[in-house]
Amino acid sequence: ALATLTLVRVANPLEYGVVITEADGRIAQFLEKPSWGQVFSDTVNTGIYVLEPTIFDYYEKGKSVDFSQDVFPQLLRQNDRLFGCVAGGYWCDVGNLSEYMRANADVLMGRVNVSSLGREIRPGVWAETEDVEIAPDAQLYGPIWLANAAKIRNGVIVRGPSVIRDYTIVDTRAQVDRSIIWRNSYVGERAEVRGAIVGRQCSLKSKSMVFEGAVVGDQTGIGEGAIVQPGVKIWPNKEVEPGATVASSLIWGSRSRRALFGRWGVTGLVNVDLTPEFAAKLGTAYGSILSRGVTVTVNRDPHRAPQMIKRAVISGLPSAGVNVLDIKTMPIPVARYITRTVNAAGGVHVKLSPYDNRVVDLKFFDQRGLDIDRKTERKIENFYFREDVRRAISDEIGTINEAPHLANAYIANFTKDLDAQIARRAGDRSVVIDYGHSPASLVLPLILSNFGWEVVALNSSLDEHKLSLAVEELDSVLRRLGVITRSLQARLGVRLDTGGERISVVDHRGERINGWTLLGVVASLMWRAISGGTIAAPVTAPKFLEELADRYHGKVTRTRADPQALMAAALAPGVILAGDGEGGLIFPAFHPCFDGLYATAKIHELLLAFDTDLAAEIDSLPHFHTARTKVPCPWESKGRVMRILSQQYQSDSVRQIDGIKIDLGIEEWVLVLPDVDRPLFHVIAEAGSGEGARVLMEKYAALVSSLQR
Repeated sequence: ALATLTLVRVANPLEYGVVITEADGRIAQFLEKPSWGQVFSDTVNTGIYVLEPTIFDYYEKGKSVDFSQDVFPQLLRQNDRLFGCVAGGYWCDVGNLSEYMRANADVLMGRVNVSSLGREIRPGVWAETEDVEIAPDAQLYGPIWLANAAKIRNGVIVRGPSVIRDYTIVDTRAQVDRSIIWRNSYVGERAEVRGAIVGRQCSLKSKSMVFEGAVVGDQTGIGEGAIVQPGVKIWPNKEVEPGATVASSLIWGSRSRRALFGRWGVTGLVNVDLTPEFAAKLGTAYGSILSRGVTVTVNRDPHRAPQMIKRAVISGLPSAGVNVLDIKTMPIPVARYITRTVNAAGGVHVKLSPYDNRVVDLKFFDQRGLDIDRKTERKIENFYFREDVRRAISDEIGTINEAPHLANAYIANFTKDLDAQIARRAGDRSVVIDYGHSPASLVLPLILSNFGWEVVALNSSLDEHKLSLAVEELDSVLRRLGVITRSLQARLGVRLDTGGERISVVDHRGERINGWTLLGVVASLMWRAISGGTIAAPVTAPKFLEELADRYHGKVTRTRADPQALMAAALAPGVILAGDGEGGLIFPAFHPCFDGLYATAKIHELLLAFDTDLAAEIDSLPHFHTARTKVPCPWESKGRVMRILSQQYQSDSVRQIDGIKIDLGIEEWVLVLPDVDRPLFHVIAEAGSGEGARVLMEKYAALVSSLQR
């Protein structure tokens, strides 16, 4: 034969070139991708040929040619010797997705004669190398193939046939079912991948879902809670927003975040969202909005992930002609103070999330040490996304200097600001401070030792593995703090968060104090100490603050519910205190930023000044009852919900500082607040009783849900 075609019999020949042969194997007819009415055979062309060299005589050199459509029909017309051989071995055309999935399954199920799949670590589960990590409580139902350094975390369920490639991480309680996940990808906590293909370097965030027949192209991010519906194809380098539902294929557009900044700065999973490459580019974008030759402070917490990201940021800043002052490991309030006092143009702090050790936060400061405003954030985002950054030539590249001992000025002014005579009247009652293994333990003990306070220190050694706590773990830590405080008959117990910005407090009875209650106690003490003044609080705060203000001839000013707005409000004349209800307190007379170290000492000083304790102060506060919940809402519906609410409640009783706040009477109000970072609304209500607050909350939560439809 001049040409012999390898043929195979298939169940569904519609997607192939059907070949009809005579009894001796000579090919009689070709049908390229026929309809069912044209299917006269189930024998198809595999594309595997044995050819005589004279086949080159049948087409011109240098021109595109298709054998099945150009060459073989010509052989048939000329009655040349063209034969087909029906092969009995395994064959699968992986040129379409369903067949590609089938080929992988067939290999795993032993239907193909291939070389060893590796070490069978349990029935039907093969590992390519010894580096594969599988949590003891993970459930794996074969056949499954795990490539080099794949990681299967706690509570994960994987059902075969599934393939998980090199360095891919399947995180806690995620599920992978009959899927193929390529290398260097991340499947987030409680995410689900069912009957789908996920390409290289993809990130599927927590609670996202990718369903049957879907394909996620390389370097694509699927946001938290997003759903990729069956059969959807997402081309490479795309970003699916959190909570979005993708019902049709995404082809056009480039990879981009809608915004870099959220409530906590720039936040993301380390080495997934926040890579060294990303951080270096972000550092260059930040440097590009500043003047050449200025200095930026950079510091971090003790964990290795922030250390890596910090160094990448440091590499980006000098490339834009900006000098770096590396102040090493400092609590955030100290870093802010240093930024202001050394006349820096700004600062960057890199820290591990206090709630999730997989997440890193980057905070950006202005020259006053405060969070940068939204206008500055947008400038950085514009430079980052347009890649229109400034590049310094060799002799203009910024310098990098290390200055780990600049906390002395903070310590000196902190000590000077407290009333030393009062502070030294501590008596025989101690204070219990849980440092949470954070950098606060490097600074606060040096200050408190100046006053001779009896301090019982807990978790005062730096430990990068204990900086983040889940909510239930934090509850356990605070219960233990309460037990220790009560048993020692201490005046109070305080736990500092990882960054040193916020505190959790228990009274001498060991009872945990609600964030708004703590703000109320400190506000009443400050009003008594200063005889009036203004307290700044977000729109989410209960009304009892106004009642307290009337009692002490003070004032309350309301702000947006974000840290930057509170810090900006603290700068206004007459403001003596600001608080966010989450343990964040600002004392502008010392420094207009959240400072848990200063708050700890100041609260103790105020209690000494009035010879009182927290329990007595709490009992004197007006009662309040609040309730809050979250209502999921797709990004694309948020604006419509806000518009309708604004139209329906247009009156003097609606306060639009942040979200839609509806005053319903002397004691009752409801706030509908869109979340900055997630596809949801917060619904917060206050009423004269706990039940009344709950009923109000549920009513307006149902309204927000109904307005989405």
